[in-house]
Amino acid sequence: MAAENLIDVLLDDARERMAKSAESAQHEFSTVRTGRASPALLDRVVVDYYGAMTPLNQLSTVSAPEARLITVQPYDKSSIKLIEKAINESDVGLNPSNDGNLVRLAVPELTEERRRELVKVVRGLAEEGRVAVRNIRRDCMHDLRELRKEGEAGEDEERRAEAELQKATDARVGEIEELLKSKEEEILRG
Repeated sequence: MAAENLIDVLLDDARERMAKSAESAQHEFSTVRTGRASPALLDRVVVDYYGAMTPLNQLSTVSAPEARLITVQPYDKSSIKLIEKAINESDVGLNPSNDGNLVRLAVPELTEERRRELVKVVRGLAEEGRVAVRNIRRDCMHDLRELRKEGEAGEDEERRAEAELQKATDARVGEIEELLKSKEEEILRG
């Protein structure tokens, strides 16, 4: 009975970590431009704020008041040039302009070439997510084999656990595939 509890704990932990990997992939997808303005596009931007690398959303309010416009309202007006510099140096591909109080980012229509590049980026992010899920499976399989070697679990229990683990892996990889498919459509549709 103790072995089943250990196996269940291992499987629950693996499922939870796989879910977090899928969520992380979804979040990464949201930071990729689709032609529509979204505050999430700036989630990866960090500002060198007086020597401390600080996420942009901790220094300002980021919003999308229109379909093709993102605004950044800094809490500290003196940081506006630092924010502009960080956006220019990021991989967002948007040109900031400011009026002294507010940074504006116009989101242009995507060209066909840029759409194809973004699809490649999203596919790379999806592969990172799939690899993360598979690594969790590999680690859990290793732990299951260790339990069997130490005599804490039998072969049947190990096989049952491995089958459940594979189901969880397939489900999360499938979830990442669905997210990828919808993000690709969103990018190509604009």
